[in-house]
Amino acid sequence: MKTKAFTLIELLVVIAIIAVLMAILMPALNRAREQGKRAACLNNIKQLALAWNLYCDDNDDKIVSANTHERTAWVFYEPSISETAKIAGLETGALFRYCPSRKLYKCPTGIRGEVVTYAIVDYMNGHEAISGATIDPLKRRSQIRSLAQQAVFLDEGRLSASSWTVYYLQEKWWDRITCRHGDGTNFGFADSHSEYWKWQDPRTVKIGKTGYNETISPGLSDAYWSSGNEDLHRVQRAAWGKLGYSPSM
Repeated sequence: MKTKAFTLIELLVVIAIIAVLMAILMPALNRAREQGKRAACLNNIKQLALAWNLYCDDNDDKIVSANTHERTAWVFYEPSISETAKIAGLETGALFRYCPSRKLYKCPTGIRGEVVTYAIVDYMNGHEAISGATIDPLKRRSQIRSLAQQAVFLDEGRLSASSWTVYYLQEKWWDRITCRHGDGTNFGFADSHSEYWKWQDPRTVKIGKTGYNETISPGLSDAYWSSGNEDLHRVQRAAWGKLGYSPSM
């Protein structure tokens, strides 16, 4: 009795069908995986924002230092130091007692060697005013106009040398904004909630997807990137509470 078997053509048809199905399913699976990482990142930032508030509660409403050059800051983190030293700086940071898990300081999409991927915005007890660019930072939580609208943390993709900033007095970027979860990034707010913001302006996406070691041309503070950019305006309002200038249309 003869046994039936696939012919070569039938086998090739089956393989082709499987390949087509994989091509259809893989983007959906990748999106689902990325959404899972985004959700985990949002939770990380929420936990850090809760820790930030607990610190204020325990320190007479004082805001923890965002300047990571300082040993008393939320984390001590110099870009030039070793990974071991960065971990030590995280664990001796002012927020670690309230948020004692190293995993919560790094986005799931973080790359090898990144220890902290979140930064605190400059206005939250970061650097003093930069002439012509920013204003003096807040020192106490009670100075915040709206806790629900004032950003504290953002998923920067790497930690700035000290704290993350953007111009207040001009329609310009200062530090780079990132695209960590699709075409956007996550923010944590002073009332401890977190949000994902998807960028609407292709210029913002271009900035976010340009590597940190790559040169942006024209320069980041050039009007080419920022004139009439609603993403920039939105970030500036979150970082400072309001705009310090009249935006162009």
